[in-house]
Amino acid sequence: MTDPLPPGLELSWGVLPGQRRGPKPALSIEQIVATGIEFGDRYGFEAVSLQRIAAHLGVTTNAMYRYLRSKEELIVLVHDKAVGLPPELPAGWRAAAIAWVDAQVELYAERPWLLDIPIRGAPVTPNLLRWVEAMLAALAETGLSQHDNLGCLVLLDGWARNYAAMARQLGASDNTPVQAEQVGKFLVPRLIEGGYPTLTALYLDHEYEDELDDDLEFGLARILDGIEVLITRTG
Repeated sequence: MTDPLPPGLELSWGVLPGQRRGPKPALSIEQIVATGIEFGDRYGFEAVSLQRIAAHLGVTTNAMYRYLRSKEELIVLVHDKAVGLPPELPAGWRAAAIAWVDAQVELYAERPWLLDIPIRGAPVTPNLLRWVEAMLAALAETGLSQHDNLGCLVLLDGWARNYAAMARQLGASDNTPVQAEQVGKFLVPRLIEGGYPTLTALYLDHEYEDELDDDLEFGLARILDGIEVLITRTG
């Protein structure tokens, strides 16, 4: 007996279960998934549930199991559909990497609830794999091994997620910005007295603040510089 495939994998690739007896289904999987994405966009990840979607579509929760086996299956399908296709990347692995990361950050800014979806393994659904395919195709010109190219992709993906998560938290924060004038007036003399010379200089130069500014580009550039070093060493 073969092990069962992960939830949602077959459906994401358009492989439908065998036809069941009974009346014609009143809903479609596409309709359910579209509603799930709508709920995520409006209310966040926690709102993406079989129970809420069922109530919205006017059916019982039990009726949803005619289309999907579990909430996990729903999340897999909603995730893949909400991510969509990657952009067309420019020529050159470095320019492609910048465009790829920027596109991910923009996606997470538009749909921040995607950051709340648990990562349960490597991508296996169509759209997620399109993103992987696009970046790996660009990295193929580096001459690095497949293993190293995949490692570079994971590194780039991690930076995009990390930056997007920070931007999300800062955007949702009600706290007073670190570099607010009144905070600076309070902290600077205490930093001087307490022996924080480096932080004092950053505060006085208005460099220490919780706005991301060019942090995305700076961090990404350092990652790409590191990949270039790896390319040179293995070339």
